[in-house]
Amino acid sequence: MKKILFTFFYLNIYTCFFFGINAQELTLSIKAEKPISPSLKDSLKIPNSFIDSISVKKETDTVFMKFQQMGFIESEILNLKKENDSSYVANFFLGKKYSEITIYYSKEDFSKKELQRFSSEITENYFVLPFETIPISLKKLTAVRNQQGNAFARLKLSEFEKDENGNLSATLIVDNGNVRTVDSIAVKGYEKFPRSFLKYYAGVKKGGIFNQKKLVEQNENLNSLGFVNAIKAPEALFRKDSTTVYFYLEKHNNNLFDGILGFATDEETKKLSFNGYLNLELNNNLNFGEQLLINYKADGQEQVNFRTKVTLPYLLKTPFGLSGELRIFKRDSSFITTEQQIRTTYQINPKSTTYIGYKGYDSSNLLDIAVAGTPVEDFKSKFFIAGVSYIKPQNKKLFPIKTMIGADAGVGVRDTQGNSDDQLRIETFLNNIFNLNYKNSIFVQNITSALFSDSYLVNELFRFGGINSIRGFNENSIDASLYSIINTEYRYQFNDGVYIHSIIDIGYFENETLALKQKLYSFGFGIGLNTKGGLFKFNVANGNTQDQDFSFSNTKIHISVSTKF
Repeated sequence: MKKILFTFFYLNIYTCFFFGINAQELTLSIKAEKPISPSLKDSLKIPNSFIDSISVKKETDTVFMKFQQMGFIESEILNLKKENDSSYVANFFLGKKYSEITIYYSKEDFSKKELQRFSSEITENYFVLPFETIPISLKKLTAVRNQQGNAFARLKLSEFEKDENGNLSATLIVDNGNVRTVDSIAVKGYEKFPRSFLKYYAGVKKGGIFNQKKLVEQNENLNSLGFVNAIKAPEALFRKDSTTVYFYLEKHNNNLFDGILGFATDEETKKLSFNGYLNLELNNNLNFGEQLLINYKADGQEQVNFRTKVTLPYLLKTPFGLSGELRIFKRDSSFITTEQQIRTTYQINPKSTTYIGYKGYDSSNLLDIAVAGTPVEDFKSKFFIAGVSYIKPQNKKLFPIKTMIGADAGVGVRDTQGNSDDQLRIETFLNNIFNLNYKNSIFVQNITSALFSDSYLVNELFRFGGINSIRGFNENSIDASLYSIINTEYRYQFNDGVYIHSIIDIGYFENETLALKQKLYSFGFGIGLNTKGGLFKFNVANGNTQDQDFSFSNTKIHISVSTKF
């Protein structure tokens, strides 16, 4: 037994000794015909040690390639010597270091405008590049060719020459391969996805030039629809004579229900009053991209606002769509106004839409006795309307829209008890998110509306105020013939589900029926939480007019929850 243990112990000692000798670390140093500066040596990033001579040889070849890329194109490996058991020395000839290179090109391959992204010195025949930027510049130039449909384009430098002044030049050789077009489009995962959205909303069309970068952007556009999620980036299958693009999508429930509960102090009774808001959106339940919207608002002052809208996009697989809308507004026992609207829309491009249509108003005076200074009358109005909108999405879960611009104009006639007045209504909308970085952003929005007429009635004026216009005021509590509001928020996003923001709103309005011009201000803060139950928003804002002293009683608290199902 002792003999066996002794043998085992001896073998372990021998094994450790054997591997200890063979695991000895090796080092590599470099020399050249001229001194190598410490900064140049550091930029080579040579490892401190190597496990064997093969690793030393590979690193020597790597150093040679680095010298070439730095501009020592005449460099050579003279030899690799083993000085002792643990160190090697690589001897190089470096030669002259070229800091830039003149590259001759063909105007058929690249335009001067395309080359301006890579070089500051460009002529009709050549451009100049810093030598160390050659690899990345060639890679980017290849991407330019890829975006033009040359998916298999290859670029290289050839015919290197050195003139009498020692300046280096080369010729850019471009192998474009075959120009690729999108011959067929396939959708995986969501087989019933409405294909018209691919063509008109995302801009993916058969016969278009294949561009991988553009396909990724178009895929992100589909994500902004709300009722579909892109599982992964699109892919392409290249056959000898055709190209098939695959989109990987899944249907996403995008029906929306949300409500708001507001608390405020009644200015007359000084008691707590409530106002409410309910919104229902049914989106793409028939796999057509259609939308049904039902909206109801009521406040503590017997004000009721009802709205319903139906949108049918891309009828008969064309860029034309149709929408119809009905609004009913009732203010206590003063008046009730009904608005009907129908639009024909046309998708200009994936981000822009235009429309024309008809809008009609029918209003009834509910007052038994006329109130002095409050012109409320029965009237009917008819307007021809036209407008345009622009929407730019972004890949952010909480804030999917980066920019939104809209303009609407209506020309019409108002009839009241046999009298007619020509009228013009203009409404504009603009908002944008300035992303400072992932967590910080600034939101800016402007809403402007104006009614031009020879005379004005209270029941035809614009109504604004509340969480969706100027915060710190009751919903639709302000009547105006003209108003403009600027909403601003500084947003700090903790993660994809939580953010806080400031509230600074400024407004101006005119009311021709009261000969009133007024400025409005609102300050506050808010928080947003993306929970399993939906998006929860909590806003606190204090609204005041220009001649009004600050009062806590003007503070409004708004709570809203948007639930998707």
